[in-house]
Amino acid sequence: MASTVNFTGSVDPELLKRAKVIAAKTDTSVNALFNAELRHLVETFEAAESTGNQNFKVLLDFSLGRLTDEEVVQALGIDSDEDLFLLMAQAHLPMPRLPDSITHGMVNQLNALPTDQTGPSEI
Repeated sequence: MASTVNFTGSVDPELLKRAKVIAAKTDTSVNALFNAELRHLVETFEAAESTGNQNFKVLLDFSLGRLTDEEVVQALGIDSDEDLFLLMAQAHLPMPRLPDSITHGMVNQLNALPTDQTGPSEI
């Protein structure tokens, strides 16, 4: 049996709550989910690296918010953001999130838009 090492990390409380729900629904543990995802990430990265393929590293950098979508599209020589989204799904990587400050700014801009209180107009 393989030995294990305990480590300390931090996770968003809401994410942990959601992970616990998934673990319960799949009759496993959060630890097992974490290990499976981390193993997949490491093995995929190592496999790509061993063949000299840097595509996974570029996709991982995008997922971690280190590269923009424009930089990734150019680096990978793909034609569109749709192709990038497909590659991210195939690589089993999450799409990057905007910083909270940008997200809140976008929400504020949407909330500031005028609303039509009269309903749809008739033609």
